[in-house]
Amino acid sequence: MKKTYVNSIKDRDQVDSVFLVKDKITAMAKNGKPYLTVRLMDKTGEVDCKVWDNVDQMSSLFDKDDFVFVRSKASVYLGKLQLVISELQKIAECDVSLGDFLPETERNIEEMTAQFGAMIETLSDPHLKGLMTAFYTDEPFMARYRTAPAAKGMHHVYLGGLLEHSLSVACLVDGIVPLYTGLNRDLLVVGALLHDVGKVREMSYVRSFDYTDEGKLLGHITIGVEMVQERIASLPAFPPELAMLLKHMLLSHHGQYEFGSPKRPKTLDATVLNYLDDLDSKINGIQTHFRKEPHNPSNWSSYHRLYDRYFYRDGLAGEDVCVEPEPEEPRAPEPTIAVTPVSEPQVRPETDGTRRGERRPGFQNNPFATLSGKNLELFSGDSKD
Repeated sequence: MKKTYVNSIKDRDQVDSVFLVKDKITAMAKNGKPYLTVRLMDKTGEVDCKVWDNVDQMSSLFDKDDFVFVRSKASVYLGKLQLVISELQKIAECDVSLGDFLPETERNIEEMTAQFGAMIETLSDPHLKGLMTAFYTDEPFMARYRTAPAAKGMHHVYLGGLLEHSLSVACLVDGIVPLYTGLNRDLLVVGALLHDVGKVREMSYVRSFDYTDEGKLLGHITIGVEMVQERIASLPAFPPELAMLLKHMLLSHHGQYEFGSPKRPKTLDATVLNYLDDLDSKINGIQTHFRKEPHNPSNWSSYHRLYDRYFYRDGLAGEDVCVEPEPEEPRAPEPTIAVTPVSEPQVRPETDGTRRGERRPGFQNNPFATLSGKNLELFSGDSKD
């Protein structure tokens, strides 16, 4: 059967095609009638769907991570495309091409792998170079590292995302090191390439993106430190202080306890890595949000729940003139139920005498957040994620 891709669906299209089920939730309307919210995906994107009729019967036909053939009608509500499903049928995996359903990086993975190797060759510290060579020459490891996504839902959520994100942070390192004295370029590059290395074991990415049992119980930060220590233990005379500084960078790269960081950055290099990682993650997250709305005619994106705001799409909108949206979360036309999304596994932090924050600030990760409300309008628009 002919495949209709998510990124080609337009308002009022009749969509009869096969998709992968990413999520499935049953809810109850005010009139007591159940309805089904389904999130379908393929390699080009995701689309929200609704089932209004024969909900119990249709829900029994499939589960999350199944392939399904749907007959549906597309419509746009609040700038977001959705499908209303009228018919649904489960499809066997042998009848589909898996490459049609998981999103991939737009960059060439072979070229990025070569760039990874070339980056290692630029290292002057023999111990750090030996550590990275040990990872690079491990073929089973590299097969996972170059395939894994960087996250489940926040940024670089596609095959090859981990490699792309890690290289981007390493390139940002080379951009910032010449601007400041006292930075250890080799340590920063290695930290950039390895800060998320634990995600090769934290996440599963065979059919859909999810967390492994190890990922849920330990998290990628703990796993990554273990992986680095195992490699260091196999190398002769690796300096203990250098190992400590590198592991501290991995342990602190989320920046704050409330972001799941076991330690806060306490070296200059660890602080730089934290901000560069955050910068690349947020840029990719916003760009991905824009790409999910190819038919949005407005200069403004739809509401971004994670960043708690709309984004102005300068030069990206269509010709229609639209009014800036009100700064409040849009309401869906039907009642919704409170569903707690699965977040990335968090490592329980150690305490070092500093109280943990009670709320995570929206979109910001900087030491000046405490100035909000003190007559500095620069930060007054941010709220919690």
